[in-house]
Amino acid sequence: MRKRFTDLPAEKQARLRSLLTPRMTPFIAHAPTAKQHAALLLNGKREVFYGGAAGGGKSDFLLTAALQYADVPGYAALILRRTFSQLSKADGLLARAQEWLNGKAQGVDTMGGMPTRWVFPSGARLEFGHCQREKDRFDYQSAAYQFIGFDELTQFSERIYLYLLSRLRRLEGSSVPLRIRAASNPGNIGHDWVKARFIDNDSPDRIFVRAKLSDNEHLDREAYAATLAELHPYDRAQLLDGNWDVRPAGAKFRREWFRVIPEVPSDVSNPLRYWDLASTEPDGTNDPDWTAGAKMGRTPGGYFPILDMQHFRGSPHTVKQRVLQTAQIDGLETKQFIEQEPGSSGKFAIDDFRQLLAGFTMRSHRPTGDKLKRMDPLASQAEAGNVPLVNGPWVEPFLREIEMIPDAAHDDQGDASAGAFQHAARPERRLVVR
Repeated sequence: MRKRFTDLPAEKQARLRSLLTPRMTPFIAHAPTAKQHAALLLNGKREVFYGGAAGGGKSDFLLTAALQYADVPGYAALILRRTFSQLSKADGLLARAQEWLNGKAQGVDTMGGMPTRWVFPSGARLEFGHCQREKDRFDYQSAAYQFIGFDELTQFSERIYLYLLSRLRRLEGSSVPLRIRAASNPGNIGHDWVKARFIDNDSPDRIFVRAKLSDNEHLDREAYAATLAELHPYDRAQLLDGNWDVRPAGAKFRREWFRVIPEVPSDVSNPLRYWDLASTEPDGTNDPDWTAGAKMGRTPGGYFPILDMQHFRGSPHTVKQRVLQTAQIDGLETKQFIEQEPGSSGKFAIDDFRQLLAGFTMRSHRPTGDKLKRMDPLASQAEAGNVPLVNGPWVEPFLREIEMIPDAAHDDQGDASAGAFQHAARPERRLVVR
């Protein structure tokens, strides 16, 4: 016969209560929801990702988790948003921390009237920070924390996340666990890497706690759900349902138009590569364009397969060396088309590439008109299923970019593919070449 909890000896009851009760401190001014309660019990796990849908109580969970060891001398916690303005909003984490901690801890380093650092009677500290640019991660180079929280993780790059992960340290003999806690909705720039790390990964060391609006009894759930119901179906699926698999239907291209084939067709002819060049290196403060080189051919059946895509950023010297190396790999039968920028600087650049690619068939092309309009012929053929992609590591990044056009931060691969198609589709016509 199964024993009831009350039939157990007192010491066993106390032990079970201890195991099922998260560590709490007087600084926590919030009664956890059932989902938050479950996530707060996972202090033996280094990485926990909480959330999914909007309204699941993500911010309260992060602040509660950060304060679980604020009574331990030497404990240090950090909570990050991508920008400081996000932290300092009316209902942001700085305001919430001030509401919880006034009179219980000392707030210092005030910005905009709200402390960005709290010092507790134990000597423990809680900091709030931001990491807007890639290089800002080095602001934490010499720091050591036992807790790091990321609010809206999908707004961060994987590079920032992994670097901050290295800042988890503790003194030998300390019983305080080392923890990364993150919360976010689907979408944004980090959607794919967050999904791969936490949603699609079944590692026992990375736990995903799915929380939805229905889990948060502290909110007026009915009113908030009505607000979310007015969103575009794509946004609603992400924010109301916490759906990590839904993708926006492209305004210019759709990923389902591009079937993936295992290898280069045997009957492909007239291969060419079209280069859309850029020559600025990322330095942590910028987000420059990429160099993209789309290789395309044509088959007797009227298909225009994209055979390969080169996609990288670098200095002018790096770009030249990669273009030359790619031409050598493509072989003499592949024509190299270089997009020519307007003005005299564009002419000089073309002259440089003409010398660089001596021995190869190289043509310049000066495009005219709106770039989105120039993509229309390619989009038309893609919709008809006539632009297959030869399988390779470049395919998924290409599809992610092209389905976001015209809202993509960068559309270099779309530009290069449209230029390649313009020449592959009408090889007999001379298209403003020099």
